[in-house]
Amino acid sequence: MHYWLLKSEPDAFSIDDLVAAPKQSTCWDGVRNYQVRNFMRDQMQVNDQAFFYHSSCAQPGIAGVVTISRAAYPDPTQFDRKHDHYDAASKCDDPRWLMIDVKLQRKFKRIITLDELRRHQEQELKQLLILKRGNRLSITPVEASEWRFIINLE
Repeated sequence: MHYWLLKSEPDAFSIDDLVAAPKQSTCWDGVRNYQVRNFMRDQMQVNDQAFFYHSSCAQPGIAGVVTISRAAYPDPTQFDRKHDHYDAASKCDDPRWLMIDVKLQRKFKRIITLDELRRHQEQELKQLLILKRGNRLSITPVEASEWRFIINLE
């Protein structure tokens, strides 16, 4: 099993939106970064777990846990001319962009804030990519030891 951190701006899609979604499940679309696409294509598997992270907001942090419920498949928004995620260079017979499906496992009682995570950056969370300078990836791997540590913070 692999562990991940998935970032979403809560104004676009929050953990509360996932709570309210049918069957508490949704697709994770709109990825337009090759490294992230490759994570989804080559490493993510059904039943992997991921932190649901709120980014670009007043209080960024981890809001809960989701399970990968469907492996990577072509993101149809890349072909929709009216969609924000349209990519004219992507072809139906050779899609460039992928998405996954996620299902809510649990919403945390409180947000584990970015500031709280940073307090453990020198010890337990040395490798956590969300804490690295310049990291802007929307999906990043999480080490098993870091996963366990963060779960225990909640």
